[in-house]
Amino acid sequence: MVRTIAIATIVAAFASLPAAAAEQYWVARDAVSKQCEVVPKKPDGTLVVDVGKKRYASEAEAKKAMDALPDCKKK
Repeated sequence: MVRTIAIATIVAAFASLPAAAAEQYWVARDAVSKQCEVVPKKPDGTLVVDVGKKRYASEAEAKKAMDALPDCKKK
């Protein structure tokens, strides 16, 4: 019985990993307009450049980091 519960718990944990990994955000700057934005996928480095070099778990967290980054300050 305990073994069945342990296996079911492990399977449920592994099944939920892709859903947790899907929620990722990056702070990126457009190479042409130089405007920063929060994007849901990793910047490619050509048209959109990764500014913070870090991924964030929520969009709100990424926006807060974007406001603090010196490359994204309004001039």
